[in-house]
Amino acid sequence: MLVGERHYRTIWYDEDDKMVKIIDQRLLPFEFKIESIATMEEMYVAIKEMHLRGAGLIGAAAAWGLYLSVRQLPQWNKITSSAAYLASSRPTAINLQAALDLMSKGLKNVGSESRAEEAKYIAQQISDQDANACRQIGENGFPLIEAISKKKNGDTVNILTHCNAGWLAFVDYGSALSPIYEAFNRGLKVHVYVDETRPRNQGARLTAWELGQQGIPHTLIVDNAGGHLMQHQKVDMVIVGADRVSKNGDVANKIGTYLKALAANDNEVPFYVAFPSTTYDSSIENSLLEIPIEKRNADEVLFMQGWHQGKEVNFRIAPENTKALNYGFDITPARLVSAYITEKGVSDKPGAII
Repeated sequence: MLVGERHYRTIWYDEDDKMVKIIDQRLLPFEFKIESIATMEEMYVAIKEMHLRGAGLIGAAAAWGLYLSVRQLPQWNKITSSAAYLASSRPTAINLQAALDLMSKGLKNVGSESRAEEAKYIAQQISDQDANACRQIGENGFPLIEAISKKKNGDTVNILTHCNAGWLAFVDYGSALSPIYEAFNRGLKVHVYVDETRPRNQGARLTAWELGQQGIPHTLIVDNAGGHLMQHQKVDMVIVGADRVSKNGDVANKIGTYLKALAANDNEVPFYVAFPSTTYDSSIENSLLEIPIEKRNADEVLFMQGWHQGKEVNFRIAPENTKALNYGFDITPARLVSAYITEKGVSDKPGAII
């Protein structure tokens, strides 16, 4: 995707200085900064502290983090301990563990003298496959937007999305936003309602910035406005991403997704979930009991971040003695999902397109 006039991925390996580069998303949209990562420990911090975030991107980041570890210490026992360490950084998205499993499987029978080069090759493959899958999600999701456009005689298709499931959440293209990019690039009139997505405001800070960089019309709304807009026929469809999709189609995604699905269902607005097949977890039978829901620091709720006089500031929004609860994700039942969009197609049953 474009930043200004230049194409970027969210993560890449720089052959010149032999470091992994990422876009530090903590500073967006106010400052665009490239961060260099030289060690596995630095990558762990980048994932844990959300210098980068999003299901596909943290998978690729974990793969590159393991490469950095292997480059330094190629012994098998170090690889397994490093993989376990990286896996502990963020628990909900399955992509992280899936990437580490691919790395470990590919390195197990490789001699220690060749492991670093093989680890770099596999990490690059994981990155490329994530970008390609997201591009195909856009192509497969495009007809859903096109059908609504035709029903409206070419008038603007209004799409609501939650959190950030654009290219900043993956290596490139994104999941939920990829069909929107495809539709816009093919000349359809689209407009996106962007949930602010408290408490970290990924919609306000990241999705709005992304869409602006690509020139796509969008409007920022507070998280609780979606239902009102749907009641007044201002939303034609909802597209969200996913951090994990269970065997029966339940969706773990950013907290608040469940409420959007309920509102969409009540107002007969189609609710689509877009994700690469690496997000599917066929081992999950009972989503509410088995999918780990990340509980994050209460300060993310008690404080907000903003930009004042050229620098980022944190400010408290609640009384000193107030406690806060901060769940990062919720579960949307499969019954509320109109269809799933992956790189392999569109279906009302996710297992059919994995």
